[in-house]
Amino acid sequence: MRFIRTLGPAAVIASIACLTACSSGPTIRADADPTVNLSSYKTFGFFEKVSTDKTAYTTLVSTRLKDATRRELEKRGYQYSAANPQLLANFGLNIQDKQEIRSTPTAGVGVGYGYYGYRTGMYGVWGGYPQDIDTINYKEGTLTIDLVDSTKKQLVWQGTAQGRIDKKAIENPGPAIDAVVGEIFTKFPVPAPGTPAQ
Repeated sequence: MRFIRTLGPAAVIASIACLTACSSGPTIRADADPTVNLSSYKTFGFFEKVSTDKTAYTTLVSTRLKDATRRELEKRGYQYSAANPQLLANFGLNIQDKQEIRSTPTAGVGVGYGYYGYRTGMYGVWGGYPQDIDTINYKEGTLTIDLVDSTKKQLVWQGTAQGRIDKKAIENPGPAIDAVVGEIFTKFPVPAPGTPAQ
């Protein structure tokens, strides 16, 4: 007989909280146009409507992303300009349902796991005995920050964080967004004072 334990997905998560998926041990990647010197830019701003705004108004996600990105760029000597910025920032957010299947031996000679751990050290089972199977459903989020040359209308840098949704971050998204944006900018070619370039 095979036992299947399913850990159901978390309750429906609002888009603000979904962003914080990347705050739990995210994978950080970055890429840049090799022909561009990012330190030559002095000012930055944001697209009039960033991609995280799917409605007619600015979402809390977008507001928090803008605030966190502004802090990171200002640390690096860039100045915010609403009128005529040299760099424009945009954000991408994607949430996907994921599933992970894990199997562990129910019991073995001298070894026991899961529900049948009571057998440990007492007796084993025949070869080919079924395993306990865990089906884990979770959500994975990907946050991307684009920096675009406003004159050329060309992407010059992109930073991405990808990771699982973190329950703690969902409950308190503000600090989580700050943290993940900070992690993305550790890959930015122009470091903040006192930090090494990546």
